[in-house]
Amino acid sequence: MEIRKITGQKKRYLKLLLLGDEQESMIDRYLGRGTLYVLEEETDVKAVCVVTDEGDGILEIKNIAVEPSGQRKGYGRRLIHFLEEEYHGRFHTLQAGTGDSPLTVPFYESCGFAESHRIRNFFTDNYDHPIYEGGRRLADMVYFRKKI
Repeated sequence: MEIRKITGQKKRYLKLLLLGDEQESMIDRYLGRGTLYVLEEETDVKAVCVVTDEGDGILEIKNIAVEPSGQRKGYGRRLIHFLEEEYHGRFHTLQAGTGDSPLTVPFYESCGFAESHRIRNFFTDNYDHPIYEGGRRLADMVYFRKKI
C-alpha cells in the first residue's frame, strides 16, 4: 500500500472524488488549492483524499472517498492516519465536514473525531439537487475535529 501526493492532472481522479462530493462544481471550489493524495494497492487506486489549509493551524479534509469494492477495508482510516502523521507539528487540528449521515458520522467518530459545529442547510443551500446518503436527505454540514 502506498500513498502518493498528486501535483498535476487532479481531475483524472474525478470519478472517485465524486463519490465523496457528488457535485463537480463543489469539488472545483477546493481541488485547485487543495493537496490531493491517492492510496494505491499494487497499481490500483483504492482511495483519494483532498486537504486544505484553513488557517489558524486547521487542516481540513475536503473530500475522502474509497472505491466501492474497497470500502470497509481500512483504506479511509489509513488515509486519516497518514494525514495525522504527515501534518503533525505543522497543524494542530484536523477537521472534516460531512453530512449528518449514518454512514459517515460513525466513521469519523471511530477515527477519534468529535463534533465541533454545524452549518445549517449547507447542502440544501449549496447543491443544485438533493443529496441523499444512507437513506437520509442531507441538509446540515456537520464538522468534526481532532487534535493532531
